Amino acid sequence: MANNILNDLSIYLHWPFCKSKCPYCDFFSKVKKNIDQDAIIEGYIKQLENYASRTKDREVVSVFFGGGTPSLITPQNIEKILNSINKLWHVSPNIEVSLEANPNTQTPTLFSDLAHSGINRLSLGVQSLDDTELKFLGRTHTAKQALQAIDDVLKNYTNHSIDLIYALPHQTFDTWQKELNQISSLGLKHLSLYQLTIEENTVFYKKGIKAMDEEKAAQLYQFSDDFLASQGYAKYEVSNYSRPGYQSVHNKAYWIGQDYIGIGQSAHGRLHLDGKIFAVTDPMLFEELSPSERAEELIIMGLRLSSGINKSDFKLCCGLDFDAFINQDFKNRCQKQGLLVDDATTLKATKEGFLLLNYLISGLCGA
Repeated sequence: MANNILNDLSIYLHWPFCKSKCPYCDFFSKVKKNIDQDAIIEGYIKQLENYASRTKDREVVSVFFGGGTPSLITPQNIEKILNSINKLWHVSPNIEVSLEANPNTQTPTLFSDLAHSGINRLSLGVQSLDDTELKFLGRTHTAKQALQAIDDVLKNYTNHSIDLIYALPHQTFDTWQKELNQISSLGLKHLSLYQLTIEENTVFYKKGIKAMDEEKAAQLYQFSDDFLASQGYAKYEVSNYSRPGYQSVHNKAYWIGQDYIGIGQSAHGRLHLDGKIFAVTDPMLFEELSPSERAEELIIMGLRLSSGINKSDFKLCCGLDFDAFINQDFKNRCQKQGLLVDDATTLKATKEGFLLLNYLISGLCGA
């Protein structure tokens, strides 16, 4: 990683509105029909202007419209935001501009209209290609609609991704294998596979839905790794797989410790300003982080990457020496157990270690 890690800047814009609330979702979102979209967008632009006054020297390398369901934003308003970003900052000539979309928000020309507005990477929330599973997940699209949307994404975007959820309580190995076979045959560049977890304050939790047995879920995870590798998809993060050259620039910004700002209700960011590290939340509330607090965050995020934690970047981002910060006795034990690989430049989890990330993170950060 070049030493410009603290010069690059990513921008996340949160659109909290959805047509309906999925029963597994614990993200901040609202189901609301009558909203003044233009007024909200103007508010976002004012926030961008405020951040730009503090970060004029940065280069924007990625923009991500997340949610919620940001494909509900009109292409005209997407274009308005991107024009503002282009005026306020120097923008990388290779900027990645992503937007999350649901198959059932699509109109006949939505994906092409979004491409013309400046979106160059579309992330499609498919979640499943099985109608029974989609109904269980509370999704309002069908498998047929999902496949049609995928086809339209492929026609309009060279760079794209789809999300799938696996380890549903009654999912079988055969149905998951069939789904991966189908999805890997479509020519997609990037896949995000998320294990279903039952979080508090979700409908599933309140209904008493139980997660899949951990051992069975781990078997599905390992199968996914091996199968997708055989299909030309490399795992570069615990839940993300890509063809060569199609890793997510924006999501990697979080994992490697690069600065980013968050626009919109519940959005947050991390910024280096005047030699200090800040956690920033909407509306521009700055909370200073200690070097050790940021160091723990960098370990939590960085160990998710297949490439692991770059020790030089770690020091640039938090000011602390990596080997001096971590629990060396714990690290040495995990190396002997085949869970970690350590050298002069990098620490990373092995294939077995990826199944025990929470244990590794806790131990490395412990005294």
